[in-house]
Amino acid sequence: MAEPIASEKQVASQGARQGNAGAHGELLKGLGLFDSTMIVIGSMIGSGIFIVSADIARQVQSPALLLIVWLASGVMTLICALSYGELAAAMPHAGGQYVYLRESLGPLWGFLYGWTMLLVIQTATIAAVAIAFAKFTAVIVPWFSASVWIGKTGTFGPWQFWFGSLGPYRVGLSRQNLLAILSIVVLTWINTRGLRLGKTVQNIFTVAKTGALAVLAALGFWSATAAARAANFTDFWRHASWSALHPYPPDHPTRMIGTLTLVGVAMVGSLFAMDAWNNVTFTAGEVKRPSHDLPLSLALGTGTVVLLYTLANVAYLRVLPLFGDPHGATVLDRGIAFAADDRVGTAVAQVIFGPAGALVMALAILVSTFGCNNGLILSGARIYYAMSKDRLFFRWVGTVNRRHAPAAALVVQCLWASLLCLSGTYSQLLDFLIFAVIIFYILTLSGLFLLRRRRPKMERPYRAFGYPVLPAVYLVMAVFLEIQLLRYKPQYTWPGLIIVLLGVPVYGLWKWAAKPQNGRAAV
Repeated sequence: MAEPIASEKQVASQGARQGNAGAHGELLKGLGLFDSTMIVIGSMIGSGIFIVSADIARQVQSPALLLIVWLASGVMTLICALSYGELAAAMPHAGGQYVYLRESLGPLWGFLYGWTMLLVIQTATIAAVAIAFAKFTAVIVPWFSASVWIGKTGTFGPWQFWFGSLGPYRVGLSRQNLLAILSIVVLTWINTRGLRLGKTVQNIFTVAKTGALAVLAALGFWSATAAARAANFTDFWRHASWSALHPYPPDHPTRMIGTLTLVGVAMVGSLFAMDAWNNVTFTAGEVKRPSHDLPLSLALGTGTVVLLYTLANVAYLRVLPLFGDPHGATVLDRGIAFAADDRVGTAVAQVIFGPAGALVMALAILVSTFGCNNGLILSGARIYYAMSKDRLFFRWVGTVNRRHAPAAALVVQCLWASLLCLSGTYSQLLDFLIFAVIIFYILTLSGLFLLRRRRPKMERPYRAFGYPVLPAVYLVMAVFLEIQLLRYKPQYTWPGLIIVLLGVPVYGLWKWAAKPQNGRAAV
């Protein structure tokens, strides 16, 4: 039998305790509207916008469909963020989405979310962003090469499963991995020094990278090439008919799929590039005016990023042909689909700035990834802190240091993300984590409907825009997407689903261990 969901009075008392946290050595309220919006924007903009358009282009093979993929991802992101605003304003507690799932569906679902965030979603994202930081540092300082190993344990796999293969994993420490780990350690240390320093770093880097992305988009419009205009806009809607059938996968076709399905499976990269907007909800216990600032920061932050991402892709289409020769001698010859190492942003910068473009883009991505990881590290630790308060994680993780930072939770997150850097598993983890991410978005928005029905008198300073139509539209789109991923990309879906389900027995063991037995203290 499921455990009872907390009553409205219990939720109110939890909020009161967090509201007085400063007096009891807990988290302090130090985030304003600008800070919260910078967390949303900064956590979303990493390296994805500069890279994933190449993979999308290879799949859809149409300028129109490339933009439709990004626009559909943007619509889903905006609807979900606007709906989360109601939950964030009603339950402004540390842990954010973990709290929403716990209160709407029960403690098990909150635990499964926290478990998946720690094991894969948050930490693998931190590891991947850190590796991207190190990879682009190597453009400027070649010493940080991925090919130079300090210590190598070996190569493990690949292993074959019914859904596909896992591996190979090259386990060890390279110079690139070392820099990635050092960047995670530095940012973790910064955030153990208190919220004020963490948010200052976040604000500075977010303003810088938002400006850099806006400048790139503007210069792309200004620097349109004749080759791109002829290739992309002469037959803009090619292959975009809703009745058309497309060979899939494009490199080794085994079946034909419809346009709607093609757009759905191609959205993996764009949805990942737009993800992490919900990180601001994890810090809700530290927002000064949560009922006002959380919904507004979610709307402002996601709206800004969706607009910038859309403009950036239009700029890409104005500068580079969609398709080209994978062995082409110049960036124009290779096009978006075959940009070297999928670095579309770098290719556009090289057209605009010449050979110096690679260095300019490397610097921009360094700023972008460093700021992105600061937001991820700052926010993510609040989930494990909240779980500990509910006795669903080690009690010492629910403590703060003298600067009111959840230092223990930050260290746990740092250690696991660093191990993922060493293991070499982060790239495949990222491939399938979007499936798990969307599962929890579906569950959380379903919880929004349940809370409206079960707790009609709950105080809601903000009500979801377009409810119930827009949240229902999101659920339909998300369920359709998950079904298509299960059908056509099983190697990206089953591993994520298995990790989520493995949390069920772990939850049972943790609940058992949390109860004192025969004089034994709880964990």
